[in-house]
Amino acid sequence: MKLLVTGAAGFIGSTFVRIALEARPDDEVVVLDKLTYAGRRENLAEIEDRIEFHHGAIEDRGAVRGAMEGCDAVVNFAAESHVDRSIAGEEGFAITHVIGTTVLLETARALGVERYLQVSTDEVYGSIAEGTFTESSPLDPSSPYSATKAAGDLLVSAHAHTYGLDAVICRGSNNYGPRQYPEKLIPLSVLNALHDDFLPVYGDGRQVRNWLWVEDFARAIDLVLREGRRGEVYNVGGPDELENIDVVRRILASTGRDDSLIEYVRDRPGHDVRYSLSADKVRALGWEAQVHFYEGLGRTVDWYRENEWWWGPIRSGDYREYYERQYGRALAE
Repeated sequence: MKLLVTGAAGFIGSTFVRIALEARPDDEVVVLDKLTYAGRRENLAEIEDRIEFHHGAIEDRGAVRGAMEGCDAVVNFAAESHVDRSIAGEEGFAITHVIGTTVLLETARALGVERYLQVSTDEVYGSIAEGTFTESSPLDPSSPYSATKAAGDLLVSAHAHTYGLDAVICRGSNNYGPRQYPEKLIPLSVLNALHDDFLPVYGDGRQVRNWLWVEDFARAIDLVLREGRRGEVYNVGGPDELENIDVVRRILASTGRDDSLIEYVRDRPGHDVRYSLSADKVRALGWEAQVHFYEGLGRTVDWYRENEWWWGPIRSGDYREYYERQYGRALAE
């Protein structure tokens, strides 16, 4: 199979490419990535000689057609992925998630691509106080990020229903692991702890998240790509649910720091209280999570501790300005 993987220089996309090539070394992978702040060629360094790289945006019809020509399938990871940034400015999220998805879908139809997979998020369902979201739960997004992701999902479903495009959607819960950009809770907290810096915690820290090891999600996506039924949605919920404050405390313990570094900050506007995502449907295809949270968190802490070459340029660059705007204090040196 020849795959076009969009957004493959990002955290989850690069993990998927590595997993897919390990499983099927004879597959060909074409990468299309805009290389925004969170898309980094370094994430693909280990497999650079095994991919065909195109620098471009999914809303650019010429770039998309040039990359997609001759491909059998498309896996769309391309996204603006941080809720806080969507609250500060949503236009870029709409362009990528709505216009970009439209361009990909129309090009896939025009070129006769055999299968299209949209990578999505549990956040399209909104918050749930009790129970677990299934694929039949109504979409109720709360932020500009999740609203535009939901719009992209609906476009995928519409193309499957109206035009007969062989398309599937894979929605994951909160991913974590190596190479995640440090605006997200776990890598931000790990790096701050390693620098003896304060760890910002929104509100009371009691928000519950369903944690999923990134390689487990990548394997689920690969399975759905090959075994999922046309027009279907597959949720991939992680095996563990924890409150954010418990995650932060575990990180402090793993790095030899104590709770004195916790700093409670003003809560995010419209902050979802709890996510919980099923995985029954993807399990029926043969998937199971292989890594539980405490094991995966330990691996993650070790990776950031040992790979300053990766995160050092981030903490010394534009990220410092973003962090100060977001939290009202400078990063520790």
